[in-house]
Amino acid sequence: MPAPKKLDLIPEEVRGWLREELTARGFADIIDVTEALNFRLEEAGLEIRIGKSAVGDYSKALKDQREAFSIAETLLADMDIEAEGELHKVLMQMIATSAVHMINAVREKDEHLDPKDLMSLGRMLKDLMSSSGMREKLLSDERDRVAREATEAAEAAANARFDAAIDAAEQEARGPGEKGLSATAVATLRREFLGLRS
Repeated sequence: MPAPKKLDLIPEEVRGWLREELTARGFADIIDVTEALNFRLEEAGLEIRIGKSAVGDYSKALKDQREAFSIAETLLADMDIEAEGELHKVLMQMIATSAVHMINAVREKDEHLDPKDLMSLGRMLKDLMSSSGMREKLLSDERDRVAREATEAAEAAANARFDAAIDAAEQEARGPGEKGLSATAVATLRREFLGLRS
């Protein structure tokens, strides 16, 4: 099993600071960031020194990850929810394929799978599945919204037809002082509001 990377040995809060610092500097100034990192580690009483190539590799990985997220965000913004479901299927297949390649590569070298790699794959699958669940919820919410709007539109149309039918019925009402609607008015109400023929 390969030795852990030095950056994996530093405390999480220092690694978080490193991520923020590299991002703030546009993933550049590797030498200055490395010096600041080593100063922080020394200040914390840790006897570990990180080289600029390790910080550079980490910076490149962060930048690549950020660009990948940006591209994915752009793609998803241009897609409808149904097309996003197809993308989830493709991503799941890619992750499964990566896992198989990783396992085969380890097996060929007669080594053991690095637990961090397994955790990373597991996290990707979990995030993707969570995202898929959110997509399903969004799709369900969208269907509910469309159905609600259709119901509201139908009710508004029925109310408008009813009001128009009442107006027409009042014009056909019996003479002054008489109560009730004439047979013609009732037929008009049935026809206009209920859609029935008398």
